[in-house]
Amino acid sequence: MLAQVLRPVSNLFDPKEYPDLLVGIGDPDDAAVWRLDEQRALVVTTDFFTPVVDTPYEYGAIAASNSLSDIYAMGGKPFLALNVAALPPDLPIEISAQILRGGAEKCREAGVIVAGGHTIQDKEPKFGLVALGFVEINKLMTKSGLKPGDALVLTKPLGFGVTTTALKRGLTTPPETDEVIGWMSRLNAQAAALANEFGLRAATDITGFSLLGHAHEMEKASGLGLRLRFDQIPFISCAAKYAAQWTFPGGSADNKLFYERFVQFSPSIDETRQMMLFDAQTSGGLLLGVPPEKLQNFLARAKEVEQPAWLIGEAIVGQGIEVLA
Repeated sequence: MLAQVLRPVSNLFDPKEYPDLLVGIGDPDDAAVWRLDEQRALVVTTDFFTPVVDTPYEYGAIAASNSLSDIYAMGGKPFLALNVAALPPDLPIEISAQILRGGAEKCREAGVIVAGGHTIQDKEPKFGLVALGFVEINKLMTKSGLKPGDALVLTKPLGFGVTTTALKRGLTTPPETDEVIGWMSRLNAQAAALANEFGLRAATDITGFSLLGHAHEMEKASGLGLRLRFDQIPFISCAAKYAAQWTFPGGSADNKLFYERFVQFSPSIDETRQMMLFDAQTSGGLLLGVPPEKLQNFLARAKEVEQPAWLIGEAIVGQGIEVLA
């Protein structure tokens, strides 16, 4: 529906008239990229959402990490952010302050300054950032950068959507809550730095459209097919338990409805496990395309710097996504 709403707007701008817009309307990606000179470009993005956890400080930190992730997914380094907040007028000031503090401290951890923003009143809290970063043009990563044979490497596990919905229903234990918050709060800065170190060109971050939704965006943009192996895909420890209880958020069902036409599952993968791959994530990891000749050194370096990295499949000639057991 939103694609239909945005189409008339996109038709107003011809990418050929904006040669310095390296990534934008014509080839939608995780962020817009504007060339500053022959070496550097500006990366611009924005994101905000309603609370996914019950604690305001952690909500702010997760929202900031999620917003900055789009800069990292393009191979950039964020440096400036603006708050975007909609807060109920009857929300205690202490809670609003904790949301903003959580976001600000996560930005400071990333080396980003929060230089202001905009706040309005709304019935339900919403918080996020406008984020800006720099990227060296020769290190830019995009969804269209995959090549046949590239290994697909994921830098955070899955299961955030099904677990945070369980959290909202009061089902999770304190260790489970801490685990999912810890992963969602984790910046993708180190993963992006590692990708830059190895000269990778293909990346996206895994957020609301799920692993399969964002993987489809990559395979479509690159003109290739993808082969994934379910038994190699990581999940947080309680994801399977809550998947069995079907605590998926509504966005996960929407993902399945839209993206399942592009996916072929092995017959042994049941509906519950299929849904785990359609699960809407918040502040997920990066999905990277790693050339096969660089893979072993990449994984060894990831282990050395304690950056989680899981090999989950590869890019192949063809189209669509095949998920093997």
